[in-house]
Amino acid sequence: MIIHNFDVSSSVLNNFVAEIRNKNIQKDAMRFRRNIERIGEILSYELSKELSYSTQKVTTPLGEKTIKITTNNLVLCSVLRAGLPLHQGILNYFDQIENAFISASRHHTTDNEFEIRVEYLASPSLDQKILLLADPMLATGSSLVAVYETLKKLGNVKQIHLVCVIAATEGIEFIKKYFPENTHLWVATIDDQLNKKGYIIPGLGDAGDLAFGVKL
Repeated sequence: MIIHNFDVSSSVLNNFVAEIRNKNIQKDAMRFRRNIERIGEILSYELSKELSYSTQKVTTPLGEKTIKITTNNLVLCSVLRAGLPLHQGILNYFDQIENAFISASRHHTTDNEFEIRVEYLASPSLDQKILLLADPMLATGSSLVAVYETLKKLGNVKQIHLVCVIAATEGIEFIKKYFPENTHLWVATIDDQLNKKGYIIPGLGDAGDLAFGVKL
């Protein structure tokens, strides 16, 4: 797996990460969603550098200009519901791509053990396409693996780009066992610990609840 970790360099991206982590600022749900969206935009720009381009001629009112344009067959799939703001940020930059949505939720069997259930999927064919799989929090990695196992039934993808906001080292090591070696992981920041319930420490809390309100 090819990991692009952006907390090792200084950029305005760190400002947005700091705000979504801050327990006082994150009380503003609209700002929290917008910061996730902005992180998605920045990661999309960086991701775009790994795509294929072709030279095209553009006619302006005063002449012509040759420009390199992306020529990729992309599908953006986000994990509901926490992935929606990240999805919008990516879509702001890749506005012509196909879209897919999938659910993945934890169902606790004990206080510290859970299983992942995938109960909803809406997607075009993924055969020979580049998959952008967006999930803001990569904790244990179980959700991403469950989602990937479901998506594999929709065709042989050409390449996979995982887009996350915060990832845990343990989760990254786990998903490496299941995703192809040429998979790219684009992540704003990496934390080293998970607690007993499988949540990222220090992380930021439940991204879905912070964006859309506490669920039952």
